[in-house]
Amino acid sequence: MANYLVTGAAGFIGARLTEMLLEQSHSVIGVDNLNDAYDVRIKEYRLRRLKAVPTFTFQKLDVSDRNAVEKLPAFDAMINLAARAGVRASVENPWSFLETNVVGTLNLLGLCRRRKIPKFILASTSSIYGANAPLPTPETADSDHPLQPYAASKKGAEALCHSYHALYGIDVTVVRYFTVYGPAGRPDMSMFRFVKWICEGEPVQIYGDGSQSRGFTYVDDIGRGTIAALKPLGFEIINLGGHEVITINALVTLMEKTIGQKAAVEYRPPNPADMLTNQADVRKARTLLGWEPQVPLQEGIQQLVNWYSAERSWAREVVKP
Repeated sequence: MANYLVTGAAGFIGARLTEMLLEQSHSVIGVDNLNDAYDVRIKEYRLRRLKAVPTFTFQKLDVSDRNAVEKLPAFDAMINLAARAGVRASVENPWSFLETNVVGTLNLLGLCRRRKIPKFILASTSSIYGANAPLPTPETADSDHPLQPYAASKKGAEALCHSYHALYGIDVTVVRYFTVYGPAGRPDMSMFRFVKWICEGEPVQIYGDGSQSRGFTYVDDIGRGTIAALKPLGFEIINLGGHEVITINALVTLMEKTIGQKAAVEYRPPNPADMLTNQADVRKARTLLGWEPQVPLQEGIQQLVNWYSAERSWAREVVKP
């Protein structure tokens, strides 16, 4: 069994991915700076679950701190999920996105080069495809016109990964995620917010008219795809995305049926940082990784609602940024 280093291990995707690796009898060194990009209580909840497993060790550090990164213990492969995420937040504070997503990635790539680590995975984003992507979107679509600093920072990280592959032969797989959701998700994302607002009888805030759509991807599907990407591939960029696209209005209706409670919807002006839609072309993931999404949207939403109901005593107090 291998020993993996997972950055962003207390994050939504990082924590679930780490759980999946531990369930497969691997050991994991988890790294996270536990920043306050969103309510830290949910990060602490995820981390407590991981620390209960003997083969998990944790180090609190910031990947943008080069000296701290150089002191990390030995590992067999790197999965870099440490990131400042969120399209709207990146407009407000782009510097933090540059530090974590670009400088942090550079520090980790440098560590892998010096230690001759053979495999590096970078988590990237569908936001990189910008406003006029073909649907469904293949990896070959234009990614040079990001709409916000978040996507721009991920594009920079991808470019650094390619340069380190070309210069030093590091095997790099960039996985571009499409709108991930599931239990213990980010409280600034629509899935968590909508479930909370409907359950608590609070207004459901929708930016725009609700006709915008997303190809939501359940977190376990993302975890499976990322683990599959640990295989040697040279340098590849691979989409990991959901197979069911739904408008935001239809999503609210589906949640109302799942929760058994009506939503009080408030429409607000659209945010220029938001994409109107996304939908992944995952043929490359199917060919190279033998992967495709498996969890139906209705089943995934039910799992999220079940989790929120079980953790409601504290999850109802979690606030978005």
